Amino acid sequence: MEKISIIIISRNEEKMIEDCLKSVTWADEIILVDAKSTDKTIQIAENYTKNIFEKEWEGFSSQKEFALSKTKNDLVLSIDVDERVSGELQKEIQNLDFYYDGYFIQRENYFLNKKITTCGWDNDFQLRLFKKSKTKVTDKLVHEGFVVDGKTEKLRRKLIHYSFTSMEKGLTKINTYSTLQAKESYKNKEKVTGGTIISHGFSAFFRYYISLKGFNDGIHGLIISFFNSLTTILTYVKIWEYQNKA
Repeated sequence: MEKISIIIISRNEEKMIEDCLKSVTWADEIILVDAKSTDKTIQIAENYTKNIFEKEWEGFSSQKEFALSKTKNDLVLSIDVDERVSGELQKEIQNLDFYYDGYFIQRENYFLNKKITTCGWDNDFQLRLFKKSKTKVTDKLVHEGFVVDGKTEKLRRKLIHYSFTSMEKGLTKINTYSTLQAKESYKNKEKVTGGTIISHGFSAFFRYYISLKGFNDGIHGLIISFFNSLTTILTYVKIWEYQNKA
């Protein structure tokens, strides 16, 4: 098979980084770009790769572009620290003939250690395996990704994703992502009122809990739906804040 490079970005992920790296030790090269962690992230990572680069945090897209620039191979697999490449996915990748320029991989998502099959999490395909020569990173502040100029296909095996491992980490993520979403949405100059905040927050909860059947995942689905509603509310509150400072 062609040689493959793995790219990972990190910042203070000592609890997650080792299992992530263990799942990709089969690759020819592992590139880790760390945003100057203050915990043991780098010390742990040094047991698995020598290709560790420190870079001041400038956003998800910037970090991934930098990681991509450090790879030696054209074939690249991008994963996050809270993701794991299963043995089945590894075998599928290693048996590919790479006729396509990019491959979408479905994520098997876990919330507080429970596999989630509702809330749209059961149809979560991400473009993660690609030919570098045909790919660029999108410049979005949040939910950044890769765009391939060429043919793409979906893989059969899944990427394991431990999205929220604790309530504390989940709330931190909500605060971070709502800020990034607000900064992007503020550019559209949509006028935000109290009614906007309430209606969008309610709609988000209804969509995830009822339309996407979050109720079938019990209290986990309820919390995920609430988290999505909270993210939406905070996003619009922050847009409102930006508008009032302008």
